[in-house]
Amino acid sequence: MGVIKTKSIPRVKNISKEEFLKQFYKPQRPVVIEDLSKDWPAFEKWNLDYIQSLAGDQIVPLYNNVPTKGRKKSVVPAKKMKLYDYIDILKSGPTDLRMFFYNVLTKMPELTKDFRYPDIGLKFFEKLPVMFFGGEGSKVLTHYDMDLADLVHFHFHGTKSVTLFAPDQAKYLYKVPFTVHNLETIDMDHPDFEKYPALQQARGFKVEMKHGDALYMPSGYWHYITYLDGGFSITLRAFPRKPKKLLKLLSNLLFMRNFENGMRYLFGQKWTDFKENWVLQKLNKRYYKTHPDV
Repeated sequence: MGVIKTKSIPRVKNISKEEFLKQFYKPQRPVVIEDLSKDWPAFEKWNLDYIQSLAGDQIVPLYNNVPTKGRKKSVVPAKKMKLYDYIDILKSGPTDLRMFFYNVLTKMPELTKDFRYPDIGLKFFEKLPVMFFGGEGSKVLTHYDMDLADLVHFHFHGTKSVTLFAPDQAKYLYKVPFTVHNLETIDMDHPDFEKYPALQQARGFKVEMKHGDALYMPSGYWHYITYLDGGFSITLRAFPRKPKKLLKLLSNLLFMRNFENGMRYLFGQKWTDFKENWVLQKLNKRYYKTHPDV
């Protein structure tokens, strides 16, 4: 077992729009902005009790870390339950149940009064503020967002660990073809370098986020997340505007996802096993070719 090499994500306060664009957005470097939400009502109000008080009777889909098998689509909820009851679970202790891409505008519009889009030079898509919830110990599979948006990720209630990898590190992460994630058998906290030797070449960035922290994740960055406590976050996104990334975005949304689900439907687990074995052999062969003395 080993540890993937990372360095700390820088933290700043009171950064201006000009400084953010020059130092982080243009060079596509991640950063934590500590005081970006300090003047939001959310900074004082948002915790699990507050969200629970607004939950009502709505039913939400929940996901765990068990890979989908056979002919199921690539993303299938493990169960559904009342949001109120799910938050009770988050408050009671460890659980691997997570909720993601909870659209605030349609599901809980009252929350839009508690935050605002920061003036840091990003052109946010204001119709898609989405929230993510996780229980203590739950983990989010290493992946990148298929819409290739620049993300500002605000965390509330508790702490979470986030590890980022720049897009050029994908060649070491065992990315599964026709998906946006790596092999689900990899333990990113304690990777088996004998089985996955290419991970030794990966270089990432790591940070522990606390209540109110805002993490800028540049377009296409891979992220691996562990909830150290039950909590939640909201992500504000700015879609890519350069033609090359827009074409890639459309390809991801219109072709890749539909092709993957179609192949799963036609060939079931054989398709998934084929892809995973292929990427494992490919990366390992390349690693040992460049490291003949290992």
